[in-house]
Amino acid sequence: VVKVEKMVVDHPERIAILDAGSQFSKVIDRRIRELNVQSELLAFNTPVSEIKSKFSGVIISGGPASVYADSAPKYDPELFNSGIPILGICYGMQLMNYIHGGKIEKHDHREDGQHIITVDPSSSLFKGMSEKQQVLLTHGDSIMTVADGFKATAKSEGGIISAIENPTKHLYGLQFHPEVDLTEHGKQMFKNFLVEVCKLKCNYTLDDREQRAIDYIRERVGEKKVLVLVSGGVDSSVCAALVAKAIGTERVVALHINNGFMRKDETAKVEKALGSLGLHLIVVDATEAFSQSTTEVLGKITPPLHITTHPEEKRKIIGDTFMHVARREIEKLGLKPEEVYLAQGTLRPDLIESSSKSVSHTADVIKTHHNDTDLVRLLRNSGRVVEPLQDYHKDEVRELGKMLGLAEHLVWRQPFPGPGLAIRILCTEKPYMDDSFKVTNSIIRYVVHGENYLNVYKDQIADGSLITLAPEAKRVADLISKHKNFDKIYPTLVPVQTVGVQGDGRSYNYLCALTSTERNWEDLFFLARLIPKVCHNINRVVFVFGEPVMGVLTQVTTTRLTQDVVSQLQEADDLVNEILIQNDLIRKLSQVPVVLFPASFGIEGGRSVAIRTFITNDFMTGVPAVPKEHIEEKVVDDMVNAVQKVKGISRVAYDLTSKPPGIFSSFVCLFNFIFFLKLTLFFICYQVLLNGNKVLL
Repeated sequence: VVKVEKMVVDHPERIAILDAGSQFSKVIDRRIRELNVQSELLAFNTPVSEIKSKFSGVIISGGPASVYADSAPKYDPELFNSGIPILGICYGMQLMNYIHGGKIEKHDHREDGQHIITVDPSSSLFKGMSEKQQVLLTHGDSIMTVADGFKATAKSEGGIISAIENPTKHLYGLQFHPEVDLTEHGKQMFKNFLVEVCKLKCNYTLDDREQRAIDYIRERVGEKKVLVLVSGGVDSSVCAALVAKAIGTERVVALHINNGFMRKDETAKVEKALGSLGLHLIVVDATEAFSQSTTEVLGKITPPLHITTHPEEKRKIIGDTFMHVARREIEKLGLKPEEVYLAQGTLRPDLIESSSKSVSHTADVIKTHHNDTDLVRLLRNSGRVVEPLQDYHKDEVRELGKMLGLAEHLVWRQPFPGPGLAIRILCTEKPYMDDSFKVTNSIIRYVVHGENYLNVYKDQIADGSLITLAPEAKRVADLISKHKNFDKIYPTLVPVQTVGVQGDGRSYNYLCALTSTERNWEDLFFLARLIPKVCHNINRVVFVFGEPVMGVLTQVTTTRLTQDVVSQLQEADDLVNEILIQNDLIRKLSQVPVVLFPASFGIEGGRSVAIRTFITNDFMTGVPAVPKEHIEEKVVDDMVNAVQKVKGISRVAYDLTSKPPGIFSSFVCLFNFIFFLKLTLFFICYQVLLNGNKVLL
């Protein structure tokens, strides 16, 4: 078996990132390359001999394990004695302290969310920075005793050690995440490590990486032709242009497969856009083939695509069918599969979120990508897949596209997944209501309304549709409601499962809908961050426009990937994108997926649409656009009014969820430490209720 070689260039300044299982490892990688330094993600147990000969420094990522646990990831014990400058983040810092004799224990207080820490500006990591820094902390284990030879260089508000260093051994550690946007000056901390500690010049540019990708393509394919699977999105278009530059347009076979889930009039737009690049586009309408296709998942054959409602089955069917159709088209063109390479616009976040072993050895699967299925991995292992963008993030791909001469409108198109609108349709046959449904509905309503809960929802409690909370839980929940008055906001569970990211993995959990008599966006976003923290079986919170929903939602409309359903979303998606273009928001808003979900809100046969605005620098973490701050409220209203006119749409929702959910923003941090202790007590009571404790019920 011949595996695809990674694209390698002998650049004198390189940083190794040892992956301890963090979903943010690629974000670390992105931050380092923003500072013009080449980086490479390596297995945590990579031998020091391989690192020392090639790299100028090492960054150890965070991870979900405890350093003292038997399951802790293994590493070369010579690492910390190698003399290589090392920056340990979260798990990396704790490991650094632990193996040098320091004490690590699970603290009685977790630190989650944004916090203000006090740093020592004399430390090389904090050079040129003020003493007070806003950072993102997410940990339960903490340093209790600093190892000999180290000193603490930062502490949190609660007195917990947030940074350590041993300058003599070039070892530095941070308990927080400098790689995410929520750490305000994290990029400067990385720069200080690279320049002040590693003594790098930071002269690795995007031009270097373009040539690296071109060399990789030429070396891999030789004199053979390359089939570029073009969806028309930014990634596949840049991939096609890059391959054409590397080997010439005459050896590029550009194939566009219409799977039936494209945006409205997408195929015609794709053909026109790529034709302007001098590439002849072969268009294949495979709508019916995809609709009837099945595949194998865990040894079992799935139902056909137009029948299955499982999100991962949909992705697998589309991904595998895509590859089978491509192989068939190659045969039609008289090209032998062994003489043709497949080129894909797979990006680094695609691979890390698919838990691809080529870039991450320990990360959990967050989502399965259509261009990273088991079948594609087999092709990759046999050396038949070319992925020249595997070292790029989305914003870098846009820059590369401009360098290659692609038109502005093509480069700045909204990101669109290869499986198309299929994965933006929540399919179901029946309402999702497990044993926690009633209790969770009661909890979220009590969190919002406190003592007024019984008055607001007395009709529902009387008819037994809600559970009356025990006095012990009520008293604790009251502590929350005293800090904020949400008397005009009404939360309710929607009986569907949505896909989200919680912690370091993917989850299928409840959707919480907020309705209101008036829109107070600050309160709505506060609750959107609070509710997933309290109720871990909720991974997404939306604001639903229209009249307040007072009752309990128990009905949904059967939804599958049939043509009428797809057409419904195509129309809504097109309307939203037209308004975004009219208001010049395509660049400002990184991504705006439009999602169809089966909530009828009391209208027979109705479905609803969610608009998810997304602002991000790395396309792995991000926040929704806040109306009146990031986007004019009138624009939001225009989108809602337009979508509401689509036939069969009951309600329109605005997604309030960050990625990952439940990360507190700055206004939440205004609540003091005592508030979070009270919230923790409330959550304990909630868990007892959820597990069916008869005493409290």
